[in-house]
Amino acid sequence: ENKVTFDYLEQIPTRQPLVERLTKLWNYERFGRPLHRGDNYFYSHNNGLQNQSILYVTTSLEAKPQVLIDPNQWSAEGTEALASWVPSPDGKQLAYAVASAGSDWREWFVLDVATGKKHSDHIQWSKFSGVSWAKDNSGFYYSAYDEPQAGAEFTGTNYYQKLFFHTLGQPQSNDQLIYERPEHPEWGWGTTITEDGHFLILSVSEGTDERNRLFYKDLRKDESFVELIPDLRAQFIFLGNEGSIFWFSTDLNAPKGKVISIDINHPEEHNWKVLIAEQNDALTNVEILENYILCQYLKNVASEVFLYEKESLKKKAINFNKQGIISNISTNQDSDIFYFSYTNYIQPNQIYKYNAQNNDISLLWAKEIPQFNTNDYISQQVFYPTMDGTMIPMFISHHQDTELDVNTPLLLYGYGGFDISILPNFRERYLAWMLMGGVVAVPNIRGGGEYGEEWHQQGMLKNKQNVFDDFASAAEYLHTMNISSPKKTVIEGRSNGGLLVGAAMLQRPNLFGATLPGVGVMDMLRFNKFTIGWAWESDYGSPEKPEDFQVLVKYSPYHNIERGECYPPTLITTSELDDRVVPSHSYKFAARMQEAQNCTNPILIRIETRAGHGAGTPRNKTIEYISDVYGFALHYLLQN
Repeated sequence: ENKVTFDYLEQIPTRQPLVERLTKLWNYERFGRPLHRGDNYFYSHNNGLQNQSILYVTTSLEAKPQVLIDPNQWSAEGTEALASWVPSPDGKQLAYAVASAGSDWREWFVLDVATGKKHSDHIQWSKFSGVSWAKDNSGFYYSAYDEPQAGAEFTGTNYYQKLFFHTLGQPQSNDQLIYERPEHPEWGWGTTITEDGHFLILSVSEGTDERNRLFYKDLRKDESFVELIPDLRAQFIFLGNEGSIFWFSTDLNAPKGKVISIDINHPEEHNWKVLIAEQNDALTNVEILENYILCQYLKNVASEVFLYEKESLKKKAINFNKQGIISNISTNQDSDIFYFSYTNYIQPNQIYKYNAQNNDISLLWAKEIPQFNTNDYISQQVFYPTMDGTMIPMFISHHQDTELDVNTPLLLYGYGGFDISILPNFRERYLAWMLMGGVVAVPNIRGGGEYGEEWHQQGMLKNKQNVFDDFASAAEYLHTMNISSPKKTVIEGRSNGGLLVGAAMLQRPNLFGATLPGVGVMDMLRFNKFTIGWAWESDYGSPEKPEDFQVLVKYSPYHNIERGECYPPTLITTSELDDRVVPSHSYKFAARMQEAQNCTNPILIRIETRAGHGAGTPRNKTIEYISDVYGFALHYLLQN
């Protein structure tokens, strides 16, 4: 299949210009937001040509930094990625995770920050886990699975996660088992150590369900965990504490979110206190500063950030009057200074420093893309009605000189699931599309978290068809407004978005001129049989339940392909080592599509052999991928 596909793609004239354009567009300096621990600041940097960003350390952001980790030295082809890094509280040690070929499996290592020397510590078979350092810097908590059977590393189901404590300098075999619940194989663990070092907070997840249980353990006592929130009722995110007073953000009886406090000495629900009540907009993030509680909201898919004084809860907005998304907020609970990233569809990423005491804001770093001027581009938000009358927000972005009419190539991207908000974000791939005369449209369809939990629930389980209807309605709205037309429209989505594209193109094949389903969940009757697929039942339902089966079978892409239909030109993409959405989804879908197709429109599958679900993909492979899929799409859109 790869030989057929790559032979085909090499003949497409729109592909090579994309390679050249993207290579130039990617060649600019990029910074990650800094993280301050102890006497050190940590941040990532890429000179524009490197496959993987380098992690640096410095004692001052004005001083010359030192290279701490260069993942580009790990693999000639750039497929070994720095997946995560967590400094110790004193900033002297660094735990870091390596992802190989895009797999979700992580190997953890530790190095000495001052010398850069790698220690003997080595953790294997960790997945869906960060690390939480002990306050005395002696080691960290992490989660891992039993070693899988040989040959099943990338397909076997992931159950029975266990929580361990790793003492620095010890082999993994000596790690202390802290917690497990073998009677609940689907439970997973997220840990936090309180700032005072007295408590280990355990967030107990069940698949991708946003709701969680919340346990804690007093590390000063030889006692077991206390089940503070023992049932799946809502989402509870631990924020911090002052002694026995624990702070949480939660959507319990508040679908848009609120901030509460619980005194663990009096944990009965009638004693809980609301600190910051539910607002009209979705609460997406809360951070604790020295004197403030920082609350980040999403107002019509744009960030608003407010600071509440801890004592009086007096509210003030930060003086940042830009329309876009604030993200990656980096804080310390002993300081009122924080760092954040800012971007939108036509604004390359910027890193800012903010002092909450005097409201002083300063730009630290900004992406400088050669021959790019934000003012040359337009990004506007519109609201359109979907099939049941719900108004859906959508961003439409393009170069100011692009004439929007029925012949404009339209890239329509969507996701719609798992409470994940698709936020305005500058992407080189979108810029390349716009530079080639196209328009990019991204609707915020239901199933995401843009308007809180109710918006999510309107696109999950028995309501999943709303997601596909919202997406089709976005295309119809754009065509009605003479922003492109069906033959000039390509749809793209990845993972759950790949499911979206698969379902949309099967339900409405005449609405699109080309389709790009990436690493998609295509068999909705067997998705729960492999790796972490069982965890998605919270959003999709279970194929083993008759009432869920009847919903799933109606939109499952693999089961709704009609023999004799003429489907749009389609390039299916997957990765051989994808252990999130196993590639058999795409293999089967491609085979059945090829068999059923009743016209000359090609149905191709592109299989990456040294990559996974997408995270950590090196720059060169990313450029090749985008050039292949967008080159394929443009070839057919420009022909029509």
